Amino acid sequence: MTTAILGRRPRVHGPHHLLGAHLIDSLGSGLLLAFTVVWFARTTDLTLTAVGAAISLARLLALPTAVLTGPLVDRYGARPVAAWANAGSALAYTGFLGARQVWQIVTVVLLAQIGTAAYWTASTGLVVLAAEPGQRPRWFALVGSLRNAGLAVGGALGALLLAVGGTDGLRLTVLLNALSYAVAAGLLLAWRPAAVPPAARAAAAGGYRTVLRDRRYLLLVAVNLAFVFASLVLGLLLAVYLTEGLHRPAWLAGSLLVLNSVQVVLTQTAVARLLRRYRPTRVVAAGSLLNVLAFAGFAAVAAAPGWAVLAGVFAAMLVYNLAETVATPYKEELTVRLAAPGLRGRYLAVNQLAWTLGQALAPGLFTLLLGLGPAWPWVFLGALGLAAVPGLLLLERLGVPTADA
Repeated sequence: MTTAILGRRPRVHGPHHLLGAHLIDSLGSGLLLAFTVVWFARTTDLTLTAVGAAISLARLLALPTAVLTGPLVDRYGARPVAAWANAGSALAYTGFLGARQVWQIVTVVLLAQIGTAAYWTASTGLVVLAAEPGQRPRWFALVGSLRNAGLAVGGALGALLLAVGGTDGLRLTVLLNALSYAVAAGLLLAWRPAAVPPAARAAAAGGYRTVLRDRRYLLLVAVNLAFVFASLVLGLLLAVYLTEGLHRPAWLAGSLLVLNSVQVVLTQTAVARLLRRYRPTRVVAAGSLLNVLAFAGFAAVAAAPGWAVLAGVFAAMLVYNLAETVATPYKEELTVRLAAPGLRGRYLAVNQLAWTLGQALAPGLFTLLLGLGPAWPWVFLGALGLAAVPGLLLLERLGVPTADA
């Protein structure tokens, strides 16, 4: 099915366990992706602001995770680190079922965030193990398509369980999410990729000092913050914006998640193939501008008449999805291409700090801005997207190596 949808699959080394891990992990994540804040809001007596603050605090406490994970990836490899990170996430999400107080929410979200940050620090390295250098953008597109396919099914099932089962349905989504992480961990542990080239095994001298002296990479990390916040729209803002800001039913958030996933699955690889002739920095900049257009659309529906809201949010979502298909493979490729092979784990750890910081700040910031008015989160996101464009053009002037490592 994957090959039929996406065309000829990029050549990989023993990919089935890796692809299965991505798909199963995404299926479980989709169940809870749009409803994390909703879960704690409905299963506790805490206010929405308190829930958002607790999640933000937990994610701030997890900030050192990526820095600690980078050397582990350089020493032990991306595969075992990613597998054990998924196992930790399985335990953390099981703990969601009993979290009722602020400190309990902080604890379980902290554990989940440690697992997530460790996994994503290692995950880009999994593509390096699986794909030839020239095929990496297509491979990132393939992984993105599989991830979105899993999120589509999971998001639809999560919305259905919420609509039919209420709080009990949400409880089942949490349990299934934990199970998916456990299965994905097992698949990664069972995967045996081809031998890692010696250049990728040899650790370069300098450690994090070398990374922190690399101006190009630090600029890329700063630019990535705009895409971090943009990506968190699906999990932290969209459902709350629709249900609390626009007073729309929860099924609408689930249907938009399905639209996102279906659109990415059907178009991701084709879009990546069409754009391969262009410079990665230009492609990513175009994706950022598309995000700005989408956020303007989401903001506009807050003031639109009732009959126009449904059409407006679906139109904005289509543009948001297009931005994802344009930018994601080439943004991921830049994070690998600009990293020194012997210190790739540490480079990716520094890049992951942007994700960890965004994930830490976004719940509290989004709920705070939403409290000021339904359009304000989108204004903030649009400003970030605009700021990323000159950063990418400056990165291009500083020089980007070819994809031969």
